[in-house]
Amino acid sequence: MGYRIAVIPGDGCGPEMIAEGLKVLDATGVDVDLVTHDLGTGRYAATGEILPDDIFADLADCDAIYKGPIGARHVGDDVPPGVLERGLILELRFRLDQYINLRPVRLYPGVPCPIVGKTPDDVDFVVIRENTEGLYAGAGGIFKKGTPDETALQTSVSTRKGVERAVRYAFETARKRNKKRKLTMVAKTNVLTFTGDIWSRVFHEVGEEYPDIERDYAHVDAWCFYVVNNPEWFDVVVTENMFGDIITDLAAAVQGGMGVASSGNLNPEGVSMFEQIGGTAPQFAGLNAINPMAAIGAVEMMLAHLGEGDAASAVSGAMASVFPKLDQMGAGQMGYSTTEVGDMVAEQVKG
Repeated sequence: MGYRIAVIPGDGCGPEMIAEGLKVLDATGVDVDLVTHDLGTGRYAATGEILPDDIFADLADCDAIYKGPIGARHVGDDVPPGVLERGLILELRFRLDQYINLRPVRLYPGVPCPIVGKTPDDVDFVVIRENTEGLYAGAGGIFKKGTPDETALQTSVSTRKGVERAVRYAFETARKRNKKRKLTMVAKTNVLTFTGDIWSRVFHEVGEEYPDIERDYAHVDAWCFYVVNNPEWFDVVVTENMFGDIITDLAAAVQGGMGVASSGNLNPEGVSMFEQIGGTAPQFAGLNAINPMAAIGAVEMMLAHLGEGDAASAVSGAMASVFPKLDQMGAGQMGYSTTEVGDMVAEQVKG
């Protein structure tokens, strides 16, 4: 019996990238039943709907979700900033309890790294971001709006349960990777003392159960300095939601850009969602010029999460073979069209 996969093509260049990811998925031979849902800017502009209850119920009944970028802005669209981001993207993460954001940071052969002299052996780590709490929890409000005394509060939320399950997942990941066997917690404990306290205590308490894993710490600002000088220092990194959102974009630059960066929003006990981390790039929509490799990488992550290790390895190997053939990693600068890149990866997967 195959896997039931929900597909959300997304906005802008999303459908073009997702089409190539599905082409590669088909090449693996893994049995899947695809269910496509039209969610995003177009649906909202036409109907006012963001995430209808019947569609959410169907998404919750799938084995995984494969999602394109959401939020393209086109002339004539009346979509205020944050409406789709909170009403769709965060809503899916929260309601499906996708409490882990998993970001592999790998420099593939042939991909230019902005750090001179660094090779794929130097850039190979994983960032684990707590994905349902922090500032993104939406705790706060505005008092005396529109007056000179207007006050806005956005409160960061860290629960023992939320921190512990993220930290524990990170220790398990460091053990399974079996590389440096090192876990680095990234926070700002010298200033954010309350959240820093709960993260530090949980990190070290749980760490006692993993004596084989080295514990490391870095302030978030210092980590940003370290990663662009010595990315080889890191194996697995764990951090809270907002810091994780920021440092993973920096990590994407280290591995060659948004065109190669993929992520998973995981509920290890439920439905997980896989996507590229880049945006919709509406200026390139319809030109067959966007780099689809990040969307293909999301397919690899999805297959690995579903337990299809051989298929995931085939996709990763195919990507490693194709990357050196691409001139650059930006949209319209690859030397090949979007569909040609997808064809090359799919052919490599088929062998």
